[in-house]
This record gives sequence, C-alpha cells and structure tokens, in this order.
Amino acid sequence: MDGAANPAEPEPPPLSAAGSRPMPPASLKDPCYVNAMVHFYRGELGRIMVWRQRLDQTTQWALATSTTIITVAFSFRDLPHIIFFFNLALVWIMLWIEARRYRFYDAFRGRVRMLETHFLVPMISQSDRLLDGEWRRLVCEDLILPSFKISAIEAIGRRLKRNYVFIFAIIMVAWTLKIFMHANPPITSLRSFWAAFGTAHLPAWFSGSIFLGTILLVTGLIVYFARRTSGEVSEFGSENVSLWRI
Repeated sequence: MDGAANPAEPEPPPLSAAGSRPMPPASLKDPCYVNAMVHFYRGELGRIMVWRQRLDQTTQWALATSTTIITVAFSFRDLPHIIFFFNLALVWIMLWIEARRYRFYDAFRGRVRMLETHFLVPMISQSDRLLDGEWRRLVCEDLILPSFKISAIEAIGRRLKRNYVFIFAIIMVAWTLKIFMHANPPITSLRSFWAAFGTAHLPAWFSGSIFLGTILLVTGLIVYFARRTSGEVSEFGSENVSLWRI
C-alpha cells in the first residue's frame, strides 16, 4: 500500500495575461448564480434610485432659492440688483454639490448598466455566449475598489446641460428686467444700460463683467460638453427606434 501511487491532483488553471486566474464560466442554468445576480442587480438599482432622489433635492433647493430671491428683488424698488450676485453664488454652490452627488450616482449606474448589458440581455436572449468577456472581472474590481467613472468638471457639465442652464437663464432674464424696470435714470441706450449696472458700492464694469462672464461661462460649458458626452440615454433618431413601434 505504501508503494501505491496517489491519484493525481487536478492542475490549477493557467494564469491570464493580467496575472489573475480566469473566472469559471457562468451559466444561465445555474440557479445559485442567477439568484445571486438578480439580488445584486436589485440592490444596485435601489442604490442609484436613492442617489437619483438626492439629485432632485439639490435641484429643488436651487429653484426655491432663485424663486425667493427673484420675488424679493421685484417686490422692493430700492433694493439694488446686487442681490442677484448672491443668487448666482448659491446656484453655483448647488451645482457643485449636485455634480458631486452625480459622480456617485454615475459610478453605481455603471454597475447597473454592466449587469443589464451582460447579464439581463443573455437572460432575455437565452444565449450563454453573451456571458463571455471580462465584465465580471471589471465588476469585481469595482466592488473591491470603487472608483468614479467621470471627472468633476464633466459632472458639472452634464448637470448644467440637463437642468441648471434653465435656472441660470431665468436668473439672467430677471436680472435684466430688474435693471430696466428700476433703473434711475431710465435706460435709453446701450451706454445707459451699461451704466445701470453700477451701484453705490460697486462700479458698472465689475457688475457687468459678472453678468457677461456668467453667460459666456455657462454657454461655453454647455457647448463643450454637448459635443464630448452623449448623456445617459440616446436621443431620438437611433437606427433601432423603429423596433419599438407598436
């Protein structure tokens, strides 16, 4: 018995190019795997819904702040238009907070989209071949070391393009109307309009620079990121839109 050969132990799978062992093949017929992935998907979906609600809260704060300041500005004739400086400052702060929240939302949304593309699509099409690839390794690495998928400036551009451009537009229109309605002396030319930007404590060039700078900055960010990012959902005109006609 001592001389009997021991049964050969199975050799471990070879290492991949990245130095890690390949994951075992997944199967849609494995109930444990399917159940785990379904619960994982539901958990990640609930997480991004919470972050989505936080995004809406920040936008509501910006709208409520702007509405209050505009109402106060037009209620008192002697109130200088410098109040819109604070309005712009508060809205920029809200935009920064919302962009930070959007980065968290986008990070978790990336996991959900990965599961929808590489797990739910094979479930619907009943094709195990679509489960291949390195998507499971990428999801595991993101679970171990979570990371943002977009930069802070790109998050600002996306939220500005989606929501905050309208808030800034309302503020600038209200600012212009405030100057025209309560200017003393009345505005009769472009020169008098520029002079109306001045107040008792601030020169016209300073207030006018803030006014024009805000318009140029918002417009530049929107145009720049409109060309570089496609957003979360494709716009109308896709080649596959006709497939959804009933």
